[in-house]
Amino acid sequence: MQIVYEDNHIIIVNKRAGEIVQGDKTGDRTLADEVKAYIKEKYNKPGEVFLGTVHRLDRPAMGLVIFARTSKALTRLNEMMRDKNKIVKTYWAIVTARPPEAEGHLEHYLVRNEHLNKTFATVRYQKDAKLAALDYRVLAAGDRYYLVEVRLLTGRHHQIRCQLAAIGCPIRGDLKYGARRSNPDGSISLLARRLRFEHPVSHKMIDVEAPVPPDRLWNALASIAQSRQKDNEPK
Repeated sequence: MQIVYEDNHIIIVNKRAGEIVQGDKTGDRTLADEVKAYIKEKYNKPGEVFLGTVHRLDRPAMGLVIFARTSKALTRLNEMMRDKNKIVKTYWAIVTARPPEAEGHLEHYLVRNEHLNKTFATVRYQKDAKLAALDYRVLAAGDRYYLVEVRLLTGRHHQIRCQLAAIGCPIRGDLKYGARRSNPDGSISLLARRLRFEHPVSHKMIDVEAPVPPDRLWNALASIAQSRQKDNEPK
């Protein structure tokens, strides 16, 4: 388990692909269980350790997850999550086709099918649909894949996966949403890359990044993105 940030009130962890944040019908050990065990051992905590789950991340995805270590932090973080401008979440995704524009704004109505554990996108409202919005920009292009940065403006079930697939750009390895082949480790190439927010108790600014996964394609596209960023910096 990789701890990215930790203090008395919050802890931010870099989740591995395949881990689940909270318990589900599989009964598998969760990331929350791992964090509780870590806190209990490190601080020699007697009894049950308090840990609040602030948000989730899809099991095959990877990246940053915030947990609250106190009830005060949990209450305030939950309030901040309801206002999407207070916790800025940036994701990186490797997609299998070039997006229609170098950068853009996507809005769809999403309908969740719980039986299939899948979300469907439409451009017109229908019963039980929820409006979903995100901004994206292409950071790098390879021979067959593209690195896209996404900023979520709403938080819906499988939102990034569903909306990118809806414009013909499924995430690499995401068979559920149209990718042609799986990744060898069963992951999807979606990374919760960066979190920026005001600390719920101390009010200092928190700005943390997850490392790029140790994968040849991830590293190649990230290097291209970094080179492009340097070229665009003022001389």
